[in-house]
Amino acid sequence: MTKTKKSEFRPNDFVVYPAHGVGKIVMIEEQEIAGFPLELFVISFEKDKMTLRVPTHKATEVGMRGLSSQDVVDDAMRTLKGKAKVKRAMWSRRAQEYEQKINSGDLIAIAEVVRDLHRTDDQREQSYSERQLYEAALDRLTREVAAVSGSEESVAQKQVGDVLVSRAAA
Repeated sequence: MTKTKKSEFRPNDFVVYPAHGVGKIVMIEEQEIAGFPLELFVISFEKDKMTLRVPTHKATEVGMRGLSSQDVVDDAMRTLKGKAKVKRAMWSRRAQEYEQKINSGDLIAIAEVVRDLHRTDDQREQSYSERQLYEAALDRLTREVAAVSGSEESVAQKQVGDVLVSRAAA
């Protein structure tokens, strides 16, 4: 296997791929594609039962990054506690912006989507598309919180849920 410029990612590292969330690098393999050798990260997204191969030289270019630091997770939790900021734009426009934030891979932006779309029991029902975006953002957030803290996803879900409930009570 040829060595690339020392990659910041190694097998068994958890990484965040913007469009898919938290995955684990299972190995680095070399494949011949169109007659050229190509070194690839093989990333497993276990919960989604999906494997992704990313050329090692393109990883940072496509936005792949290591897990957030604990400070970023703390900032995301503070973001959740904030007041929802809902623009008066049409839903299709807002939905597009939420989708972009979710797929940015930026934990703070994802926390903003969770905060803005979270509904308490006494608030109006969410539309199907709102619910889909909310659940996608919540899933990305809790998976990364769990991976950063080294805890089970259920623990991270409770942690995020407690923050959202405390905000509603305030």
